[in-house]
Parts: sequence; C-alpha cells; structure tokens
Amino acid sequence: MNTLSAIIFDFDGVIADSEPLHFAALRLTLAEIDISLNESDYYANYLGYDDRGCFIAALTAHQRPAHPSVVEPLMQRKAQAYLESVKDHLVIFPGVREFVAEAAAAYPLAIASGALRHEIEFILEQAGLRNAFLHITGAEDVAKGKPNPEPFLHAMAALNRQRQNQTIVSESCLVIEDSIPGLRAAKAASMKVLAIANTHTIQDLHEAHAVAPSLSQVRLSELRERLWPKT
Repeated sequence: MNTLSAIIFDFDGVIADSEPLHFAALRLTLAEIDISLNESDYYANYLGYDDRGCFIAALTAHQRPAHPSVVEPLMQRKAQAYLESVKDHLVIFPGVREFVAEAAAAYPLAIASGALRHEIEFILEQAGLRNAFLHITGAEDVAKGKPNPEPFLHAMAALNRQRQNQTIVSESCLVIEDSIPGLRAAKAASMKVLAIANTHTIQDLHEAHAVAPSLSQVRLSELRERLWPKT
C-alpha cells in the first residue's frame, strides 16, 4: 500500500513570491521587440511555463517567428533582468521556512520548476533553505516543461538515485504547486497534488487533490492522512 514517501515542490509561486519579478522581467524584454504584456494576460496565459514556453507563446500570439535564434537571446536578456531584481528582494512566502523544515525532517524533498537552476539556488541560499532539498530540477534539465509531467518524473528519478534503499513511486509523491499547468503535470505523473492559492483562486485550482490558501495553513500529518488514507 502506498503512503507519502517524498515531496516535490514547485518554486515560483510556492516557495518564492517571485512571479511579479518574472512578469516584470518578461514584460521588459518583450517591450524591446514591441510586444506588450499586461499583468492579467501574464497570470491567465503564461503562468506555469518556463521562459522558453513564455517567449514562444508570446511570439506565436503576435504572429512572430519563434525560431531558436530569436528565442534564445530573449531568454538570456530576461534571465539577466530577473536576477538583477531578485538581488534586491528576498521573496520567500510566509510559512515556507517552517513547512520545509518540518517536511525535510520526515521526507526527502526536491524541487521541479520551470525556472533556471541557478535562479532557484540563489534564492534558496539567500533564504537559508538550500540544504533542505536533496535535488533541484530546473528548466534546463528537461526537454519538455509543464504541463508535461517530465519535470516531476525527472525529480523523482533523481531522488531515487540518492535513496537506493527505498524506491519512491509516483503514487507516493506529493507535489506542491500553484499553477494549473503545474498541477496538471503532477497529475499526469500520477502524483498527488496540493495546490497553494498564492497566484490563482482556490476555485481555479479545483483539479488538485487538496487546496490551501497558504503553506502556513497546511498541516502535513493531516494532509498525509487525507490523501493516503489507511484501509
């Protein structure tokens, strides 16, 4: 019988309150090529995708070519703008430190994110949280980002390589997400999903197995008993 054996976190919008910084950097970069992006459009249509997916979507929506020779320089400029803004902001959500500390004491933790690994590392180091995570899957580690399940499966495989005494299966993984593409990716990987309503409403996240307004309001023991009931 499966029970909870690992937790995989999304990063932006779950651990780090960094979506506003991603939006600002993306909007700034798109403005350089005369494409405008407003906040409501970003949260409705771009949230949950990695940088490559965001630029391809924006270029396609404006009937522009989305060839790698166009996309790659845009990704580099956006990443630079984002990192500059992160250096001025420590952006960890309330309750994250406490929840991560409790979870890391009981389970192996990983991150599966559409952000670049060095961006994730930088913020975790700033917040003193890096050592809680055994593995980080970033955008550069997978061929297909969310809503494809590859990021979560990649993170689970990495945890299994580090914990050879106990095989972790998809059905025993809890994913913590804030975006609709992210929760769909986790469900496609056959993992349980807790959605945190940091960037969407609770109603928007109804496809998840559980929803909470914030990690500060989640009790891990209660969640485990609810999602993996003993028979």
